[in-house]
Amino acid sequence: MKQRLLSLDFFRGLTVAGMILVNNPGDWGHVYSPLEHSKWNGCTPTDLVFPFFLFMVGVSVTFALSSRIADTSGHKKLIVHIIRRALIIFVIGMLFRLIPHFDFYNVRIPGVLPRIAVVYLVISLLYLKTGPKTRTWLCFGFLIAYYLLLTFVPVPGIGPANLEPETNLGAWLDRTLLGERHLWSHAKTWDPEGILSTLPAFSTGLLGIMVGDWIRRKDKQDAEKVAWMFVAGFLSVLVGLIWDSFFPINKSLWTSSFVLYTAGLASMGLALCYWLIDVQGYKSWTPPFVAFGRNAITAYVLSGVIPQMFPHLFGGGALSSLFISFLSPLNVSLAAAITLVLLMFIPVWIMYKRNIIVKI
Repeated sequence: MKQRLLSLDFFRGLTVAGMILVNNPGDWGHVYSPLEHSKWNGCTPTDLVFPFFLFMVGVSVTFALSSRIADTSGHKKLIVHIIRRALIIFVIGMLFRLIPHFDFYNVRIPGVLPRIAVVYLVISLLYLKTGPKTRTWLCFGFLIAYYLLLTFVPVPGIGPANLEPETNLGAWLDRTLLGERHLWSHAKTWDPEGILSTLPAFSTGLLGIMVGDWIRRKDKQDAEKVAWMFVAGFLSVLVGLIWDSFFPINKSLWTSSFVLYTAGLASMGLALCYWLIDVQGYKSWTPPFVAFGRNAITAYVLSGVIPQMFPHLFGGGALSSLFISFLSPLNVSLAAAITLVLLMFIPVWIMYKRNIIVKI
């Protein structure tokens, strides 16, 4: 029987609730700065949401697949399942972009769910077919290779390597392979979930796998597990900050320093949740976020689709107008975002109470 980590469900749910909050303000013109992405270099609390989720994808892979690795006769069936699941997540991501207009000509191909799908596919296959040492070498190899590519390889038709939004190597590759009409609608010349920046995103997932394997170890006491998760997390943050001095922490580029910095924070955050919830047994306050965590993809998709289908009910429409008479513009926007989170909580709470988990 597969082990289930309550702290992982909680931490994932907290992350998804945060993702819904920052993705759906009542008014994009009035948002508190911590709830916005950094303009370019740097890292805000909002920039932590997506890497935290990918990190937990890696942790979850260890709990889902570890018991099935030894049975090599079942690998073929398991690989088919992994590919099928990744394809479904990718297709949901495409539908997420297409609804309600179904404009295939201009649809954005990269995005949050497509990146989750690709990262899940690659790290799951690596977990199934490689050992811990190989995955460690690949994890840090991806980070170093990405650093070298972005800082030393000249950009065709542009000039020297650089880290600017429209002229870096990743932006050039996205325009060349996907075309501008399939990139992020706010820029059209680059994409924050582009092709090349998926390489270090694999490392985010692989670092999650390392932590997941560590938590699962039977030969270590819980206190030792938590202590080393904090130590490893702290060192990862420290190395990320040092690397930031010559390869800036940047969410849109998903720089190697960003990977280490955010994975370190995720490791420490999960360690704290693991100690409080799974070890010390403080569970009474966890159900609301566990509900989000158990059906994370469902909550995320609903939070994106519903506001698009009912633009006058959510976002800057009637939902914001409920608070206009007695709140400042910033607080109106925040109140509308919180209200949407609470509305999304209703279906996932019903599913949680009925023990319904949508498995892809």
